[in-house]
Amino acid sequence: MHIFLVSLAATCVISTAAHANGPITYEVTDQSYDDVQFGLENAIIDAGLVISNHNHVGSMLDRTAQEVGDDTQIYIYADVYGFCSAELSRAAMAEDALNIRFCPYNIFMYQQTEDSPVVIGFDDMPEGAMHEVEKLLDAITRNAVGLD
Repeated sequence: MHIFLVSLAATCVISTAAHANGPITYEVTDQSYDDVQFGLENAIIDAGLVISNHNHVGSMLDRTAQEVGDDTQIYIYADVYGFCSAELSRAAMAEDALNIRFCPYNIFMYQQTEDSPVVIGFDDMPEGAMHEVEKLLDAITRNAVGLD
């Protein structure tokens, strides 16, 4: 795993490169969760895409804690945004029909404590046409935190 620090203007972000098929993440240390979330929503829309789903994972875990008998708070905030690109999806699925499993494409974000960084990222994609999807996910994520 490679870790390097990127500092641009008022944004402090630590980028963590993925292992094979693992997540690619950015840790944001000087923006609030709400600011990163707003940036992500705008970055998706600015890319000409439509948010097809917004999963409030943190809220769901809080809401169901008693039902599963574990009230440990994993995140104070956690969300996953899903969207698709018709052009990239068509190319990816034409290359391999099994690439359907990646659609919609997701970017996740979470914060574990008020003092911890906001983590935003996406899954590493396989080679071939899905690599173009990974480039899109990275561009959107970097835009969301002010790196592009």
